[in-house]
Amino acid sequence: MPVHADDLPGTAAPADPSPPPGQVIIGRFDQRPPYAVHRPRGADSWLFTWTTGGGGLLRQGTAATPAAPGDLVVLGPGVPQRYAVRPGAGHWAFWWVHCQARASWTAWLRPYETADRLYAVPSAPGGVRARVDAAFRRMLADARWTGEGTPPTPATASVGAEDTPSAAAPAGPETSKPGAVPLGGEVAVAHGTAARELALCSLEEVVLLTAARAEPRRSGADPRIRRAEDLIAADPGAPHTVRSLAERVSLSPSRFAHLFTEQLGHSPMRALRHARLLHAARLLEATELPVERVAAASGFGSPFHFSRVFRQRYGVPPGEYRQGLRDDD
Repeated sequence: MPVHADDLPGTAAPADPSPPPGQVIIGRFDQRPPYAVHRPRGADSWLFTWTTGGGGLLRQGTAATPAAPGDLVVLGPGVPQRYAVRPGAGHWAFWWVHCQARASWTAWLRPYETADRLYAVPSAPGGVRARVDAAFRRMLADARWTGEGTPPTPATASVGAEDTPSAAAPAGPETSKPGAVPLGGEVAVAHGTAARELALCSLEEVVLLTAARAEPRRSGADPRIRRAEDLIAADPGAPHTVRSLAERVSLSPSRFAHLFTEQLGHSPMRALRHARLLHAARLLEATELPVERVAAASGFGSPFHFSRVFRQRYGVPPGEYRQGLRDDD
C-alpha cells in the first residue's frame, strides 16, 4: 500500500491550521479536485482517515500513501503533512477524526508505520468495513450528545451513497476551498466529557477492527504458534505458562518455546508480559479500578512487580500514567 511520491497536487492555501489537540472533531467529506490540505509545521493532534469512495493521497514528511475504500490512514502530530484527492480519482469520500490518540493505540498502529509517523493499515474485508462505518456513524452521533436524555441515533446511509461525490452541501471546517464539498456537511465537535469519551471509544473500535485485526505476523509462522499468540492476546490475565500454552497447541514445552522464539523473535513469556502490560494500560485508561486490582486483573501477582515493569514499559508508574491522561483531558 505505501508509495513514495515526489509531490502532491498544489495546495489551496499556504497553511491550513489544525484543531487544538484537546478537541475531538469528527467529519465526513466527499471532496473533488483541487481539494488539498497543507500543514508545513504538522498538526497538534492526530488525524485518522477512513476512505469510503474514490481515492486520496496522503503525505507526511518523506512518506506517502494512496487511500482507497477500506483503507485506514493515520497521521501523527508534529510532522509536515499534505493530503488531497488522488490524481485521477475524481473525488475522495472519507471519514476523518482529529483528536489525541490513546496511549494503547500507538502499539497497535506501530507495525504499519511507513515513516515519519504515517501509518497505513491494509484494506479491511467487507464485513469489517461495515462495522467500521457503523462505528464512525455512531461516533458522529455521540459527539453531538449533551449528556442529557438519550444520545442521538446514528444516521444510516443508502447503498452506494459514499461511492459518488455529493453535488451540493454546506461548507464546513477545511472546506472553504474550490472543489471542497463535504458529504452532507457532517462535522461535529465533541464538547462534553461524555461525548468525547464515547467518540473515542468508537474510534478505538475502528483501530481495533483494522489495525489490531490485521496485526502482522512473520510470514510462514507455524499455525500452532499463531494460535498461541491468539490465546495470549485474548486473555492476557489468565495464568498462562509455557507448559499450558504448549498443551493448548499440542506441542511439548521445549519444542513450543523453541518454535515461538525462533519464529517471532521473542520468548512466549516476553510476549505474555507485553500483552499483560498493554491490558493494564487499557484498564488504567478506561476504568477507575485501584492499581492493585489492575495488576491482579492483568495477571501480575505482585503490585510492586507490576509497578516496576509498567514503569519500564511506559516510562511512568501506573498511577502517574492514569493521572497524566486526566491532565491531558
